[in-house]
Amino acid sequence: MTATTAPLPPGATPWSVRIAWLILALLCLGIAFYAAHYLLHPPRKPAEALHNPQGVPWLFVHVAGAVTALVLGSFQFLPRLRRGASPPHRWIGRLYVLGCLAGGAAGLILAPGSSAGPIAAAGFGSLAILWMAVTLQGWRAVRQGRFAEHRRWMIRSWALTLAAVTLRLYLPLVMVLDLPFLPWYRAISFLAWVPNLIAAELWLRRTGGRGQAGA
Repeated sequence: MTATTAPLPPGATPWSVRIAWLILALLCLGIAFYAAHYLLHPPRKPAEALHNPQGVPWLFVHVAGAVTALVLGSFQFLPRLRRGASPPHRWIGRLYVLGCLAGGAAGLILAPGSSAGPIAAAGFGSLAILWMAVTLQGWRAVRQGRFAEHRRWMIRSWALTLAAVTLRLYLPLVMVLDLPFLPWYRAISFLAWVPNLIAAELWLRRTGGRGQAGA
């Protein structure tokens, strides 16, 4: 006999997607917890702010915005948060957008002061611009009632928000593998977000933007 897999009911989410979402959510919360020391102990001079001349106060603003986006974005794809006359998704989404815009704007200010030079500045600056742009497109779409398009743009936004996670996955690898830090850091300024955005586009092509991230 040939085993068959029962089709998923409409709106159901495969377990593989649920597990992937759970792993990403845990990583986001872990990175947010790690970054909280910048919020509890704000840098007072560039030496405490990644030696960035614009680090005070913009590193604090960048971290605060990114942490907000990471924590809230982890839950935005849960269908249960989109139910009801005034769903939590709506209010959480507004705070998520504010977090992305604050984090992106501060990141754009910080980018030219990167100690890794103009290549890293271009990588992180491009990330900041795209992060704000796609998030604003998602916000604009939902304001105009274009909900399917809103979802597509917010998946892209979430992929760029996850650059905070992928960045901190790459950096320990550089140290563990004893790779030259500076050239790899410059590469990571692009690797932290370009593959994320490509993965989001492939996901959108595969699902048409209808896939659920959570259950």
